[in-house]
Amino acid sequence: MQFIGIGALNLDRLYKVSSIAAGDEEIPITEVVEEPGGSAANTIYALGKLGQRAGFIGAVGNDDEGRKVLVSLNRAGVDTSHIKIKANTRTGLVIGFVDPKGERALYIAPGANNLLSEKDIDKNHLIGADIVHMSSFVEEKQFEVQKKVIEVLDPEKNRLSFAPGSLYVRRGIDALSPIIKRCYVLFLNEQEARILTGKDHESASKYLIDMGCKLVVVTLKDKGCFVTDGKEKIHVEAIKTDVKDTTGAGDAFCAGFLFGLSHEKELKHCAKIGNYLASKCISRVGARSGLPLDVELEKELSEVF
Repeated sequence: MQFIGIGALNLDRLYKVSSIAAGDEEIPITEVVEEPGGSAANTIYALGKLGQRAGFIGAVGNDDEGRKVLVSLNRAGVDTSHIKIKANTRTGLVIGFVDPKGERALYIAPGANNLLSEKDIDKNHLIGADIVHMSSFVEEKQFEVQKKVIEVLDPEKNRLSFAPGSLYVRRGIDALSPIIKRCYVLFLNEQEARILTGKDHESASKYLIDMGCKLVVVTLKDKGCFVTDGKEKIHVEAIKTDVKDTTGAGDAFCAGFLFGLSHEKELKHCAKIGNYLASKCISRVGARSGLPLDVELEKELSEVF
């Protein structure tokens, strides 16, 4: 298996609005979009669409939402045999409000994600992956599960990719250090890098490399991204795009970067592919609807680059 993801599985319900409501304010909804989500799940979904051998570890409820989540991943070619179906609970749900600039506010009901336990994870399956990609859960229990399961990974054979997101970076650097030290590649946005370290993105990246991480990638919204391995410092400009919704942009970027990494592309090219997939993602509402297929990727990349 090239890629295995571990993280939350949700159904996203996104509401397009003229502005994000303040307290006691009433704002009309102009459009509703529903599709499966979850940060690592979005990344693995994109990699599946790009023709990569990918699987996922997580939990859903035995409900219509859970079936939608599984069908979506299956249609992208992702192995869902290690996703646990939990009885008597609902699949994770995310309610999101998206304004005309693509900015959003998200509310999370974790549901079945809170029931994923260490015994649900086949560690022999996990160590068969070239790259293990992790993102956040809401509860402490699943965070502890992630820290335990990565101990079985062989740094020489299983490269750990980690996109902590705002939920995890707010736990602080000490809480995340057991994972960061084992990271091959760490994905952050500019705000997350500052929250985690109190430093600007370049200084934060050096600090995290010194902790033991091999690669640090920081996305910078419309300014592109920054990548470093502690030796090279690479900045790649963003692709100009008419932004419809930023939901899943970072997840799509991760997929593009990891796609390039698995194909032994130079770091600059990995970042370009990441920027490209992120630009496709934000051109549509939802985290997955704008992503290209494997057959489209080579042609479209050659036209862009």
